[in-house]
Amino acid sequence: MASKGTKLAYWDEAVEHLKANDRILNKIIQQYEGEYFAATTQGAFSTLARSLISVQSSEARANQVWRNLVHLCGQQPTVQCISARTVEQLLAIGIAKRKAGNLIDLADHFEARTVNPKKWSKMSDQEVINELCQIRGIGAWTAQMFLIFNLHRPNILPLEDARLLKAVSKHYFSGEPVSRFEVRELADNWQPWQTVATWYMWRSMLDDAVA
Repeated sequence: MASKGTKLAYWDEAVEHLKANDRILNKIIQQYEGEYFAATTQGAFSTLARSLISVQSSEARANQVWRNLVHLCGQQPTVQCISARTVEQLLAIGIAKRKAGNLIDLADHFEARTVNPKKWSKMSDQEVINELCQIRGIGAWTAQMFLIFNLHRPNILPLEDARLLKAVSKHYFSGEPVSRFEVRELADNWQPWQTVATWYMWRSMLDDAVA
């Protein structure tokens, strides 16, 4: 949750809107004054490839496998590098068989342009999510994380995210279980900046995690 790097262009406007429209979120934002998540310039393919490798893996394991893949490709993994590899070659560097198949499927979609980053700027959030979910191993949650952290879409509400549900439960429902419907209803006040509100919800739980 570090604040190094370039602040997203819409961040300050979003913060002012959220502070004015949500009393509880206003207090949380004031706790973390000056913090934000920074814009990333990492390419779409390598971001998605790393997401596929990281699913259901420990951070240490995912990092090691990613280093192995970078070494195999001689650079950040590209469509061409993955397309030129067999499942067996990916297995040899520690990638599980299912994930190896998913990586090759990802490369196939990019090669065939059934997943085409050049079109995303003209597509709605849901259209991009639908396109990404064609790829084996990528579901709605992974697609939403990609829209938040890579495409920097400002109004994403990841209702499948356990951290978000836990934070809303803590701050708005006195720790009682909360439904996705309740979170969606509450988050109407956050529009059109649900991404930024979600980040502050996550940030508020980070202190609990390290306490």
